[in-house]
Amino acid sequence: MTHDISRRRLLSGATGVLGGAAAVLLAACAPVGSPEPVASDDDVQAEVTVTVSDNRYEPAEVEIAPGQAVRWEFVGPNEHDVVAEDRSFVSELLVEGSYTHQFSEEGEYAYLCSIHPEMQGVVRVVAP
Repeated sequence: MTHDISRRRLLSGATGVLGGAAAVLLAACAPVGSPEPVASDDDVQAEVTVTVSDNRYEPAEVEIAPGQAVRWEFVGPNEHDVVAEDRSFVSELLVEGSYTHQFSEEGEYAYLCSIHPEMQGVVRVVAP
């Protein structure tokens, strides 16, 4: 009889450990949440338009001058966003619509999609 109790305890303990490990793994894979959006500069004329579709930015790399803007046009069917590495520009998750950001300072601004991190792009702001 004590042999049955030990076996039960062993199985119960193993089930608890495996369940806990599964919960940790699932939590590690879950998205942390979308970053806080930064308002779109909709009233600014964009110098360059980047199309967001099929899990890519087209073109992925663009170059503009200080004071100019980039518009990202979202064309479904999947949700995407534009999130700057430094969080200076962050769109909402969109299936369609657009997001515009005006760049005032020179620099290289890397960005990605928060739910598809393989989607990456860069805006280079270079003085003429």
